[in-house]
Amino acid sequence: MTVQASAVPHRTTAFYKFWKNLCAGVLRVMFDQKNYGLENIPTEGGVLVVSNHVSYLDPAIIAAISPRQFAFLADSGLWTFKPFGWSISRLNAFPVTQGKGDVGAMKKTIALLNDGWALTVFPEGMRTLTGKMMPVQAGAALIIRRTNVPVVPAYIWGGYHVWPKHNLLPRRGHVKVIFRPAMDMSKLGAKEITAELSRVFHEMEAEALERFGPPGRP
Repeated sequence: MTVQASAVPHRTTAFYKFWKNLCAGVLRVMFDQKNYGLENIPTEGGVLVVSNHVSYLDPAIIAAISPRQFAFLADSGLWTFKPFGWSISRLNAFPVTQGKGDVGAMKKTIALLNDGWALTVFPEGMRTLTGKMMPVQAGAALIIRRTNVPVVPAYIWGGYHVWPKHNLLPRRGHVKVIFRPAMDMSKLGAKEITAELSRVFHEMEAEALERFGPPGRP
């Protein structure tokens, strides 16, 4: 069955550009965001950026600094407040119901990637409560197996400390993002993909600690 992804436009809208530029400015000024390896994101064609999930800021951290237009999944609960849901829908977000095997969201994700989109997913499935990586869930492997697009691992350092899950509002701090070269996982099975993503994330976590030290407020 072919799934159409026309609900998300290919042409970057003025609304998307405005918020992308605003977020990029805020990230630079308030969080001194630095990016390493941004050139590893392919400039065209479907690509899946897989990232650790540490704060509400994560989708903006990935999308605002990339020349490409991104789409991303977001918790369906964010659409409860309709004006906010309307806004993030126009920023290429689409809802996923967590913990229930949302087939519709999975089909749309696959369709977007096959249609040439850049898309961000967070394989842990939810934001960390401690700042440490949580187990990689099986959903990312299913997406990769169904699309065979390049997979770019990203690691966000410092995001948890500027906006941990238990804080209502963010605070000033430093955020850095490492992007690794795209990986071809087309010949791996689902369990192998999950294991490889887990290995890479923990390796990047150690790399970030060695390069930048323990994250925290300036």
